[in-house]
Amino acid sequence: MEVDVTLMEPVGARQYQKFLPADHAVQYLDAAGELTKSDARYPKPSDDRLAEMYRNMVLGRRFDQQATALTKQGKLAVYPSSRGQDACQIAGAMSLRPTDWMFTTYRDSMALTARGIDQVEVLGMLAGKWHCGYDPARHRSAPQCTPLATQLLHAVGVAYGEKRKGRDTIALAFCGDGATSEGDFHEALNFAGVFKAPVVFLVQNNGFAISVPIARQSAAPTLAHKGVGYGIGSEQVDGNDPVAMLAVMDEAAVFVRAGNGPVIVEAHTYRMDAHTNADDATRYRDESEVEQWLSRDPLARLEKYLRGKGLLDDEEADALDAEAEEAAAALRAGMNTERRADPMDLFRYVFAEQTPQLREQQAQVEAELAAESEEH
Repeated sequence: MEVDVTLMEPVGARQYQKFLPADHAVQYLDAAGELTKSDARYPKPSDDRLAEMYRNMVLGRRFDQQATALTKQGKLAVYPSSRGQDACQIAGAMSLRPTDWMFTTYRDSMALTARGIDQVEVLGMLAGKWHCGYDPARHRSAPQCTPLATQLLHAVGVAYGEKRKGRDTIALAFCGDGATSEGDFHEALNFAGVFKAPVVFLVQNNGFAISVPIARQSAAPTLAHKGVGYGIGSEQVDGNDPVAMLAVMDEAAVFVRAGNGPVIVEAHTYRMDAHTNADDATRYRDESEVEQWLSRDPLARLEKYLRGKGLLDDEEADALDAEAEEAAAALRAGMNTERRADPMDLFRYVFAEQTPQLREQQAQVEAELAAESEEH
């Protein structure tokens, strides 16, 4: 049997055996934000990149807090908080070029804001205003996906199509640990591996598929090791270490863009809040567990690191907080502006050419609205 050893071959100065999963999650910062003696095989991001990441994380955290508050006020039907998974989402978005595509889940709103999408538009779907509040083509960001793992197939298809057209576009597909239990996950990784689709699969392993712990989902040593079975690049990283997350995601983007095939990155992280505002997390996890993870807060870790290196002071931190508050105020104002809905939109965007049944249904609604108008 002939073995494909391309993952072991050097490419320029880089040794791409680095995308075989490490024995331990890649880490640069410890829980206190201090540099560790890391043997990681990925270049540490520049100070400027880390400062940009901190800004995105501050804005993202405040956005997440405001979205949670808006849900309690009845402005959103539901909101899945990203608090604790900040570094995963920001690093993922920052690793992309403007021409690349991003495929997110319902929990990855921070990643969308980090791509520069208007915060009000990001929440449009969760507010029930439209199927997707932003323009996917303009932002190269697919609509947030609620069904588990279906977006992975979409990402593979887009990436493979771009490759067929001779472009160096890549796709980033987010998912959670629960999605790795779905058949679509298998199909996406298998197709991507066989056809070397330029995709980075970012699995945010927060320990629970809603309430089902990871031990009840997989017997694999790590979720990253699943990639080995598909013949694709694989790595595991401390998802609450912003430096490690950005280092690995930047290199993963370089790797797949160079034509080496896809990569799966497993980020070990934790959602600090419940699955959604409708979930009671106390039924399946202890408060002591949450407290333990709070001590590994990715935002606090990066702030400590930047302050220790003299890259952040009180004045700069206060300016970022003020910027985040200004964005939160704009989000509140935008969500309090009512959008006038046109009932005919229900029929305009189903098919390129309406079916007889759809025309009949539209006529029925038009007649009902006309009758109601005459009554008033």
